[in-house]
Amino acid sequence: MKATLLTTEEYNAYYDPYIKALGNVDLFQAFNETEKEFLNLINSIPEEKLHYSYGIGKWTVAEVLLHVVDTERIFQYRALRIGRNDKTNLAGFDENLFVPESFSNERSVESLMDEFKVVRASTRLLFKSFNDQVLLRNGNANNSVISVRAIGFIISGHVKHHIRIIKERYL
Repeated sequence: MKATLLTTEEYNAYYDPYIKALGNVDLFQAFNETEKEFLNLINSIPEEKLHYSYGIGKWTVAEVLLHVVDTERIFQYRALRIGRNDKTNLAGFDENLFVPESFSNERSVESLMDEFKVVRASTRLLFKSFNDQVLLRNGNANNSVISVRAIGFIISGHVKHHIRIIKERYL
């Protein structure tokens, strides 16, 4: 299944830049490529840059890294609930409330990398468990219709988005 096969009825237009940034990739290719790119980026960040913020009130690099992990977990949860045919409208989340509570600035680059690897492995296993019928299933998250397969591509597109942000604003 390719990202370009998604229809605009499968996700909120807010996520369009994330999905479009992936190009015509397969879901698992997107998982693999964004994982490799993200880990390479983290490896390239000097320790002294980990706690750098480009402006007052802006997140540090460490906070951005853990935000990516937190968001992937939340989207996994959404995929699981919708994949299991739960019709509940799933709540949104406020990343600006999560970041200060993550204590990411107290963590090492290695611990952030390890956590991302484990979460990504879990994402990959979850999506491997879904058959085609489940991947096409729609649910409702944050008051918007979303399909399970769209969630998978959004996860990778979100990582790609933050890779670009880190490169442009932090390094």
